[in-house]
Amino acid sequence: MSSKKYKNIKKLGEGAGGVVTQAEDVGTGRIVAVKKVRMGKAKDGISMEALREIKLLQEIKHPNVIELVDAFSSNTNVNLVFEYCLTDLDAVIRSREIFITEAEVKGCLQMILRGVEACHKHWTLHRDLKPNNILLGTDGNLKLADFGLARIHGSPNPRLTHIVVTRWYRAPELLFGARQYGTAIDMWAVGCVFAELMLRVPYLPGDSEIDQLVKIFHARGTPDDDIWPGMSSLPGYVKFSHVPAQDHRALFTAASEQALDLLNKFLVFDPLKRISAADALKHPYFTTGPPPSSAADLLKKFTKNETPIVNPDQKDRSNNASPFRAPGTACRKDDGSTPPSSQFATKRKLEFT
Repeated sequence: MSSKKYKNIKKLGEGAGGVVTQAEDVGTGRIVAVKKVRMGKAKDGISMEALREIKLLQEIKHPNVIELVDAFSSNTNVNLVFEYCLTDLDAVIRSREIFITEAEVKGCLQMILRGVEACHKHWTLHRDLKPNNILLGTDGNLKLADFGLARIHGSPNPRLTHIVVTRWYRAPELLFGARQYGTAIDMWAVGCVFAELMLRVPYLPGDSEIDQLVKIFHARGTPDDDIWPGMSSLPGYVKFSHVPAQDHRALFTAASEQALDLLNKFLVFDPLKRISAADALKHPYFTTGPPPSSAADLLKKFTKNETPIVNPDQKDRSNNASPFRAPGTACRKDDGSTPPSSQFATKRKLEFT
């Protein structure tokens, strides 16, 4: 590390945003994760994404939001120092060695919602919620991370980009090009993550923006302006032929009625009627049946092998154990192909009318 305060231990990963390294604070001995962000060509030398992440995380302090410990510059990089986390939720979902119970799904969802509620109370849209960006902390808490696309909302008549949120978790209003939106886009993403926790496979894995809408409408039914007022006025709206909603019970075979009710409230087409994080935390799902697992229980369960759960070579999640999914239901492989057994393999495309 270029800063004398942190001693490099090992490289954890690398992405489009930069390199993440495990390091030790030489003064305190604390293990941290250092995200080295390339400054790029910005005139002020620091990328907008890094500035947003620093500003927002300095304001949001919550057990279910990643802690920004420090920030410093070095040469052509700005370094963000975060609390060290053990793995991400995607790795937990992918693991064939872990059987996730209903109580553990509840515990995970409850922590995610608490983190989202904290963001929304600070007028912050995350805009990229997905299992990869939800980390398991050393205290067992799930923590929202990667705030590079996050931004403050609430100003009147904003003009926001609709090209946010990873496609599989992107709300339909964004897919139709909405430039004005609010916290409901995060809640749609939470619903997709909730479904993925139960199924152990992505719920709506579209190959493109149009195919994403196809997947959504095949699963949830095709809305009209009665169901979703103002839909046809969105800038990127395209009319699809009507398809009725699937029987969710046929896919989520072991999910409780309360679980399906909450899932449906997350995935309401009309953003104005989509449930908020605060209201979702009050849903009977969390007080009916087995109680949510605690952070300590999740830490013990998800790290029982005392090694990282991440398995980068495992691309087919079709054998992951889930009591919620119909037998034989596979998922779309990460390489973009869809196994024939996939519940959502599209046998016929919705036709434009």
